[in-house]
Formats: sequence, structure tokens, C-alpha cells
Amino acid sequence: MPEQNDFAISGSSPELPQGTPQFSTAEYGHIPGTERCQICNNLLAGDYYRVNGLMACAQCATDAKNGQPRDSHAAFTRGLLLGIGAAVVGLIAYATFTIITGWYIGFIALGVGWFVAKAIKKGSSGLGGRRYQIAAVLLTYAAISMAAVPIGIAYMIKESKIHKQAQTQQQTDAAGSADSQQAQTADQAAQPDQPAESKKQGSYGAAVMQLLFLGLASPFLELQDPGHGFIGLIILFVGLRIAWQLTASAPLEVDGPYSQSARV
Repeated sequence: MPEQNDFAISGSSPELPQGTPQFSTAEYGHIPGTERCQICNNLLAGDYYRVNGLMACAQCATDAKNGQPRDSHAAFTRGLLLGIGAAVVGLIAYATFTIITGWYIGFIALGVGWFVAKAIKKGSSGLGGRRYQIAAVLLTYAAISMAAVPIGIAYMIKESKIHKQAQTQQQTDAAGSADSQQAQTADQAAQPDQPAESKKQGSYGAAVMQLLFLGLASPFLELQDPGHGFIGLIILFVGLRIAWQLTASAPLEVDGPYSQSARV
């Protein structure tokens, strides 16, 4: 009895032998055989390595040590798809902002370049290189320049509505006070407008194609206003440079091997 009281008062706990499970602390282990190389996406067999912090197989680690990181087609495809998605989002955001506000802010090109590059790096699991850089630059340029297409279409629609309203107002002012005279004037005005409307519909496709070409050339067409155009080109160049630098191949750091059994 005295020994039990002394133990209760002191509040100490007896030391457990080494290796005894600690039920008060949760420990989680992975399922062996389910880990994959984060570069080539193949299942890891045996030991694994780390390439720039990414879990990698022996083959990818060897390629990295030799200065040739294993750039698989799957990694580039994932990066390209995410880059295209980011470019579309950047195009929509730039065009929407310009259409709503009527302001042309070239600094958006910097954000688009950063966003596209980050998306490509995310899709490729951190891999970079020359083809990633080329893809990032092309997608960034396309997103910024092609934003002129929806902006131009919105401008055409707005001008068309204004023109139709002006024509309607002129017809109303020219019509007489009598209802019969107004009906005759409307019929006479509607007849010549029909071929004009069909002609406009037929030329709509050609107008869109012209906007596509003009969109790609829009950064250089802005040089018609030398001050504004030159500044816009400089900002665009900086955005392209950001995309180029962020998708460059990173310095390789290879660690390992590590045993998978140690992770259980």
C-alpha cells in the first residue's frame, strides 16, 4: 500500500522498454507498392530517390545525375494542357476587364505570363526546359494578343446597335403623323435592308478571320500610336520574359537512395 501511494503522489510513469508501441501517439504509414515516381509516374520498385524534392525512381535519378532530367511526353502534355487552360483564362480576364471598363492596361501581360508559366510547371511536376519555355512564351503572347478578338467583336456589336438605333430614329422622324404613312415608310425602308442584312451575315465569317489575324498582330499595330504602342510592347516583352524564366530547367539536386521499408 505505501508503495502505491508514493507512486500516485509523485505522478511519474515507469519507463517503457525500447520498441514498446506508443498508443497515445498516432502513427500513419503508407501502403507499400503504391508509391509512384513524380517525374515519370511509374510505380516505385525498391529504393527511391528525391530529385529537387520530388520522389523519383532510380532511372530518373540517374538521368538527373547525368545532367539529363527525364522529361517524359506525359509530363510535357500535362504541362501544356494546364498552360493552355491558363492562357484561355488570362485571355478571358483581360478581354472582360477591357470590355467592361474600356481601359487598356498592358501590365496585365505580366500577370498572364506568370500565370501561364506557373500552370505549366504545375502540370509538369516542376520540370522545365527549352520546349516548356517556348510553349509558355507562345501561349502568353497568344493570350495577350488574341484578347483583341473579343474586344473587337464587342466593339462591332456596340457600333452596330448604335447604327441601327440611328437609322430607326431617322425613319421615325421622316415618317408622317398618319399611321398609314408610317406603315408605308416602314415597308419601304425594310425592303432595301433585307439584302444588306444577308450581306452582313455572309461577311461575318470573313470579319472574324480578319480579327484573328489582326489579333495576333495587334501588339505591333498599336505602334500607330508610337508612345502608347512602344510602351505596350515593352510590357509585353517583360511578360514573355517572365514566362521564359519561370519555365527554365531548375538546378538538379539528387538525394538518396532511401528505403521504402523505412516509410512503413
